[in-house]
Amino acid sequence: MSVTGVRRALSESVSGLPRAFWWLWASTLVNRLGAFVATFMALYLTLDRGYSASYAGLVVALHGLGGVISSLGAGVMTDRLGRRPTLLVAQTATALSVALLGFVHDPVAIAAVAFLVGMASSASRPAVQAMMADIVRPEDRIRAFSLNYWAINLGFAISSVGAGFIAEVSYLAGFLIEAAMTLLCAVLVFVKLPESRPERRTAEPGAAEEDSVSLGTVLRDGRFMGVVGLSFLVAVVFQQGYLGLPVAMGEAGFTPADFGMAIAVNGVLIVVLQLPVTRLIEHRDPRRMLVVSSLLAGYGFGLTAFAGSVGVFALTVCVWTLAEIVNAPVQTGLVVRLSPVHGRGRYQGVYTSSWAVAALVAPLLSGFVIDRWGAAWLWGTCAVVGTVAALGYGLLMRRLPEDAGTGTGTGTEPVKPSPQSPQACQSPQARQSPQARQSPQSPQAPQSAQPAEQTV
Repeated sequence: MSVTGVRRALSESVSGLPRAFWWLWASTLVNRLGAFVATFMALYLTLDRGYSASYAGLVVALHGLGGVISSLGAGVMTDRLGRRPTLLVAQTATALSVALLGFVHDPVAIAAVAFLVGMASSASRPAVQAMMADIVRPEDRIRAFSLNYWAINLGFAISSVGAGFIAEVSYLAGFLIEAAMTLLCAVLVFVKLPESRPERRTAEPGAAEEDSVSLGTVLRDGRFMGVVGLSFLVAVVFQQGYLGLPVAMGEAGFTPADFGMAIAVNGVLIVVLQLPVTRLIEHRDPRRMLVVSSLLAGYGFGLTAFAGSVGVFALTVCVWTLAEIVNAPVQTGLVVRLSPVHGRGRYQGVYTSSWAVAALVAPLLSGFVIDRWGAAWLWGTCAVVGTVAALGYGLLMRRLPEDAGTGTGTGTEPVKPSPQSPQACQSPQARQSPQARQSPQSPQAPQSAQPAEQTV
């Protein structure tokens, strides 16, 4: 592709998104630039503190348990109190608890604080995803979720290498750096992001039904819970990149810097490939994409059983990274499609809990399997789980309506943003679509008349 073609593709990937999205994107990037705990917790406990892989798995599991509890509660907060207050509370609490984790030494205290860190860090995810769905037009959401995931991994690619070397000098410095960067995110949210929660239209006929969305409603949504269950299986596999992989590499004699270099390939590839791959899959059948990504994840980790050098470990990371690139925006877009407008926080909370539960189960699984049978059995289990998830997606997606399965259609229910919402703060020119700005003859539709998703 020519330089002009690259510039045009990049421009099309980032154009037409509201300013508030970019501030949310920036806060995500800053947060991930300081990421340390999730990546190096297992190494910190096994190499620096001298605990067993089973104890490290238990602590990381408690971190995940905190995420399970807070994901559901944060989803309710996101719908009731708003996206912005939830983000502020979650990010401030994360900064404080991460800093505290660096100073505790008692095994019980470490486990307890790790639980608090898990609660605080997971609480922001439903709010971020709901806010993104609020401020971005339905036709741009796959692209927006992809850009946000790109920011996560751009920060991760930079931080993982630096944090690997920081860990060899001082783990405490890593905890404090993450705390400072997370606190900076809270400041960005407070200064730059107005509330985006759509207004409830109590005077309209459908308002009573729409406002009655509860956690029970979400849990009774069979199709959606099927997606959540399959997401859990895939998440268990992906979690091994930050739990099973560092422990296995440590036991094989590799250093934290070696692990940092290998896992950094994950972030670098996503930074390089996320946007072009998203352009290729944006309008493809997500059923096929989710099946393929599940297989790539399972067998990518399965190949780790044959790795004996940093280079080969990095090669296996390349395989399951491609699965991540495909899975992340497609699945997140599907969740938004299945969520009613005023229940987005709760639906995102339940969806996020699938990853939080995986963060609880995965370390227990990896620690137990590595201690009992060795790392090779763990990688074989990942291949089996990935295959089961692929079969599940193939069966579940056959029962979904076409418009829900593709994620490309839009509903017919208009959403009126609140006066403080990011859309209301944009100028009419900023709210125009890229096509409307390119064509003088294209009439501009009012912002409040843009369609949004209904329950499928």
